[in-house]
Amino acid sequence: MKLPWRPLRALLPALALALTVAAVPQTATAAPAHAETVSSGWNDYSCKPSAAHPRPVVLSHGTLGNSVDNWLAFAPYLTNRGYCVFSYDYGQVPGIPFFHGLGPIEKSAGQLAAFVDKVLAATGAPKVDVVGHSQGGMMPRYYLKFLGGADKVNSLIAMAPTSHGTTLSGLTKLLDVVPGARAAISGLTPGLTDQAQGSDFLRRLNEGGDTVPGVHYTVIASKWDEIATPYRSQFLTGPDVRNVLVQDLCPVDLSEHVALGTIDRVVFHEILNSLDPAHATPTTCASVIG
Repeated sequence: MKLPWRPLRALLPALALALTVAAVPQTATAAPAHAETVSSGWNDYSCKPSAAHPRPVVLSHGTLGNSVDNWLAFAPYLTNRGYCVFSYDYGQVPGIPFFHGLGPIEKSAGQLAAFVDKVLAATGAPKVDVVGHSQGGMMPRYYLKFLGGADKVNSLIAMAPTSHGTTLSGLTKLLDVVPGARAAISGLTPGLTDQAQGSDFLRRLNEGGDTVPGVHYTVIASKWDEIATPYRSQFLTGPDVRNVLVQDLCPVDLSEHVALGTIDRVVFHEILNSLDPAHATPTTCASVIG
């Protein structure tokens, strides 16, 4: 994608590439991003939650992802198991189609709030479960903490979230080394700088604690993550938190940031356990065939 502004060119190609890898699967140009698309059974607003799976699942994509591409493998995985599944787009900025999650994160959280209300109205369910990747696993915490989401969300399951900000394997230092870089990126795509370690947004989000009462939290991380770094900064602290390192489930799992949130079936199985803990089964390397 050719960037339409000069200031970003000063940030070195490596920074742009690393940010792009953050959430865009290799098939990113193959499918349009449209939250109303019914694909393999998801985003079907006639779906009614069953007694076995009483809560609809809302999927929250990562930075530079969208409501389709991030979930081409995972959404059908859930629908095939009887879940009502819905995905949405957030953080759109003018002039950049398909690649979302770039707008102010506070505004993105408002988009999530509106979408959850829409899903609840359509399904008749009292609460949803939210599953998010990268920014999509961190941003919902703003909704839970500041926008009334705690009354409408049963659980937040976050894959490789930027919970306490990222150093982007050290590349965020360029924001302060390259003259004007931070201001340029913040003005055009604030969703990026909001996720940098130490940002004003993250200080506000995490002040007073990582969690809110009444919501179950699961964080799934990989030690090979090169985007949300250091990887242990993804983990949350709170009374109802499960922090999971995927290599503790399957030592030979080499998934990095993108694979963890898009195609890793060991992770998929662990998410099922979090969605339905009463029927959880051990997650191991063999879970890829489940």
